[in-house]
Amino acid sequence: MPTPARRPSPVLLFVAFCAVFLAIAAGYVFRARTISTAPPVAGPSATPIADSLAVLGDRPGFLFTSTAFDRTNGYLGVASMGTSGTERYETALRCERVHFAHGVGVCLTGERKAITTFYASIFGPDFRVRHTVQLAGTPSRARMSPDGRRAAVTVFVSGDSYNSGGFSTRTTLIDAETGQAISDLEAFTVSKDGSRFKSVDFNYWGVTFARDGNRFFATLRSGGKNYLIEGDVDARSARVLRDGVECPSLSPDNKRIVFKSRANPSTWRLHLLDLATLHDTPLPETRSVDDQPEWVDDESIAYGLPSEPIAAAGGDIWTLAVNGQTPPRALARKAYSPAVIH
Repeated sequence: MPTPARRPSPVLLFVAFCAVFLAIAAGYVFRARTISTAPPVAGPSATPIADSLAVLGDRPGFLFTSTAFDRTNGYLGVASMGTSGTERYETALRCERVHFAHGVGVCLTGERKAITTFYASIFGPDFRVRHTVQLAGTPSRARMSPDGRRAAVTVFVSGDSYNSGGFSTRTTLIDAETGQAISDLEAFTVSKDGSRFKSVDFNYWGVTFARDGNRFFATLRSGGKNYLIEGDVDARSARVLRDGVECPSLSPDNKRIVFKSRANPSTWRLHLLDLATLHDTPLPETRSVDDQPEWVDDESIAYGLPSEPIAAAGGDIWTLAVNGQTPPRALARKAYSPAVIH
């Protein structure tokens, strides 16, 4: 009589099942981590990689942060102007905010580990980082001066004793050539109506530079009001021009400013300000824009908006003529933080 085949022990079966399950799970975790942390890799159907701005040739273009839900998410991208962002390239730089002028860029990013650390990186047209400056908080705004000499970065911070339920910011000016901090705007002397203006609750953000890289404009918040200030980097001074201005952006001709005007606590509308008269007019963008616009040229701007519908998440870049006669149009989908290559 043949000997019956021995059945595997239930315990052994359970152990084997667990081993297979853990192997599959480990492979999945490894693949997920590879997708989320590896830089973009070009392939037959992947976005091509750019190692410098030379990919644009002599065509106008812009930089942006990718909001696509793929391996390029959060990486710096390059696109040609006039192609609706469909002709785009990816780089190896991660940027939550970016700006670029006169061959120099500033990229704000975070190294998210057990303790997250944020940085501002100064880079060139080859996307190689030249200097790295550690930041005190979460990236918010970034601007290069048109001459490429200076960068301004704003971060959100916490822990200020005067702040109860609002927010606090730090805005730092950086020498792009050396990578050294020039000054925090809180160290500047400010005047209002001809008198010294000073308060413990000062918050600055949204710096925009004039052509000379020294004169600048920014938002100063104090006492529940948002003021437009005009400043001088070398003199470490600024003066209040008027109130009701957030995230100003100076036109290439240095004569106008586009800014966001608060309609209610959670809604902003884009306005155009004439610096000669300080009179402003609303622009034909009816959606709420919580961004610092970027001038494409003397007649149009670009800015970020959440993707539509909101449930789709991500973000898109839109463009608008400031003459108030044409409606906005999409410049690039799944993109944010436009920085025009002039």
